[in-house]
Amino acid sequence: MFYFQTVFQTAMNGIDAGGATAGVVSISQYLLLGCLLFGVYEAWARGGDTQMLGVTAIRFFATGLVMINYGVVFRDVNGAFNGIANFIDTSSGGGVDVFKQWMNDLGGYWNTNGITSLWGMVTGAFTGALESLLLLVGYLVFPITYGLFSLFYALYGSILYIVGPFVLALYPAFGFGSLARKYLMNLMIFNAWGLLYSIFGALMVAINMNTVNGVLSAQNFAGSFVGVSGGLLLGLASILLSLCIGIIPFLAKRVVEGDVGQTMTAMVRTAVVATRGASSLFKPDG
Repeated sequence: MFYFQTVFQTAMNGIDAGGATAGVVSISQYLLLGCLLFGVYEAWARGGDTQMLGVTAIRFFATGLVMINYGVVFRDVNGAFNGIANFIDTSSGGGVDVFKQWMNDLGGYWNTNGITSLWGMVTGAFTGALESLLLLVGYLVFPITYGLFSLFYALYGSILYIVGPFVLALYPAFGFGSLARKYLMNLMIFNAWGLLYSIFGALMVAINMNTVNGVLSAQNFAGSFVGVSGGLLLGLASILLSLCIGIIPFLAKRVVEGDVGQTMTAMVRTAVVATRGASSLFKPDG
């Protein structure tokens, strides 16, 4: 299980232990009953529309089943997506969280070579200072991005977990179905975060760029930053990996909504321009 999945599981356990889930479900059951009565009244107001009455009854029955076992159903849905993500990770990387492993490797490299790599800031040379600055930025940005991703994943999931009963309780009432559909869309987007995370990790393993030693041995990162020093190479690679983690929420939304082409084109174009610009700054003369 990935670290951000563990954080979310801990958050759900805390919410359940505090009684928030039971309270929300209890209130939502009364709301669901009210929506049923409203749907029956609306069918009667339309001259005894039996079709509308039947649809309302089916919606009420289906939502009621989910409401009774809400916590289990939510965890099962999330667990199904997590299972697929972990299967991808296990099949490609042997069950190792590639991004977490990169952060650990990066920390080890920093402990050994960090101070030496920052010598350019002391000498005052423009190229050396710029290399040291990018190196420092890469080392700082990646752990921060990783931590923020885990935090926002847990926050997003907790919000969906708590408000879910209220939204689903409105589903039997005509006119509120779009609200329930938007909730389900957000639930799919949230669960897609883990899938994209594992896919990015599998890609890193496939191109043998999943470890610090692998990048240093290849002396490039996915064909970019050829000819730069080892410390700078890791700093720039960490910035790109931070970008990969950072775009997961936006990419997940586009994937679920079916509008991924334009978003990916813009992101790839931006990444290519940034990569070429950074590489040109440190390209060897001649």
